[in-house]
Amino acid sequence: MRNEQKVLLAVLAHPDDETFGTGGTLALYAHQGVAVHLVCATRGEVGEMDEKYMRGFNSIAERREAELRCAAEKLGLAGVYFLDYRDSGMPGTPDNEHPQALAAQPVERVAEEIGGYIRRLQPQVVITFDPIGGYRHPDHIAIHKATLAAFEALVEAGEAPQKLYFHTIPRTLLRWAVRIMKLIGKAPRKFGKNGDIDIQSIVEVDFPTTAVIDYRSVADIRDEASACHASQGGASLTGGGLMGRARKLFMSKELYMRAYPPVQPGEKAERDLFA
Repeated sequence: MRNEQKVLLAVLAHPDDETFGTGGTLALYAHQGVAVHLVCATRGEVGEMDEKYMRGFNSIAERREAELRCAAEKLGLAGVYFLDYRDSGMPGTPDNEHPQALAAQPVERVAEEIGGYIRRLQPQVVITFDPIGGYRHPDHIAIHKATLAAFEALVEAGEAPQKLYFHTIPRTLLRWAVRIMKLIGKAPRKFGKNGDIDIQSIVEVDFPTTAVIDYRSVADIRDEASACHASQGGASLTGGGLMGRARKLFMSKELYMRAYPPVQPGEKAERDLFA
């Protein structure tokens, strides 16, 4: 029998994905009394880390897990579960080939583990990354494929949750970023500190927006969770003042594409993932 309480499960790849990508959504539903759970595939072992953030910690993984647990408490998550794989790093790096790297695992194996959590937690709604993993991170793509495979197996068995959504990055802002970068002589195919994010290729893939979650009412909570991820720049994303207020007023929305059940022609964008 399905759980009578509303339950949402986010299946993501690294500590900070839950906040930087879907934090507003998770905080909003937790605030409404939904049991919000997170399955995190890795501990972000190869994320960049300034030495100052390592004080009191034995490894990057230990630090980033602590940041995730801090954020989870702020967001109001009911449970956090790790799959215990290793961060695969960005495309083309040696970390991709590590035997424990998430991206190196058979999709079926990871899908079986995710399916086990879905059966155990009985969510009505599951969310994960879009097919290109937001910005083409190997782990994001791997967890997307595994979550989709798990969901399809549950559909076949008659045990699937009611809905599956893919979180998507707003393309309008990215398109403006590409234009501005070109105007000032920056290469949009080599964005980021290490030049390993291809924004141009991201904006060339457009996903339909079938759900929009307005989280203005919990924007402050999302910002508090973001600050927990100090080693990954989270504190810099919580700016106050006029710009901070404007961001909360006009940009406190997260976009989703519904994968299951299929969207019907003419169907309006949802404002509630449980609708």
